[in-house]
Amino acid sequence: MTSTIPKGPTHDEHESDSRAAQRRADYWLIAGTALMGTYVLGLIGLPIFLRGVWLQHRAQQDGLSVRPVMVTLIGYLVILDAFLNTVGWALDLIANHTLLNRVFFTAWGNYADNGYFWHYNELWIGGSAAPGEKGWEVACVFVVFPMRVAAAIAFLQMKRWGHQWLTVTCWFGVVIWVGYITNMTVYADLRFTGTILPVFGWWLYDIFYITPFLAIPYLHTVNREIFTD
Repeated sequence: MTSTIPKGPTHDEHESDSRAAQRRADYWLIAGTALMGTYVLGLIGLPIFLRGVWLQHRAQQDGLSVRPVMVTLIGYLVILDAFLNTVGWALDLIANHTLLNRVFFTAWGNYADNGYFWHYNELWIGGSAAPGEKGWEVACVFVVFPMRVAAAIAFLQMKRWGHQWLTVTCWFGVVIWVGYITNMTVYADLRFTGTILPVFGWWLYDIFYITPFLAIPYLHTVNREIFTD
């Protein structure tokens, strides 16, 4: 009488199961990130995103070869940061005469940033008339944020160039944040005078834009061999 030893899945089966598990988690992660990137549907998108994180964590516990959870969190949060910034600034740059902008942006300006209330829509290009604002909007909406999204997508695909360019664009984020803070400080008398919550209100909102900074230590210390050409 011979005993049979149960065989585990083959290498090809393991790879197939791993890809399917990662794809299933990514469906939820992409949907959650897209909803959170709209601002308005952020509360709906968050639990969807967290379910995607949980699905990937469960697949990892089951021994499947999925990407590290930290890579997932950094990649999707960088995409979210880029989309949130793009939506806000693109509306001011392109859709500044819409009812949405004339109501909500000026209300926001009166609340915390007078640059979006003072002489709003009086420039030839429309939108915020704050000194320097349009320069930041053009540079970021058309250059930095698309680069950041492309780098993050490649990073999530575990591509080496994605890791390299995500590192570069996160450092771009440092440059943008320092430059923008300096611009706000130089024109503080214009941007904060007469607002409901001046400097304190602006910090409550914009402190979250330092989130790409948090990825920099990981990007410089992670084992680069896990990324492929």
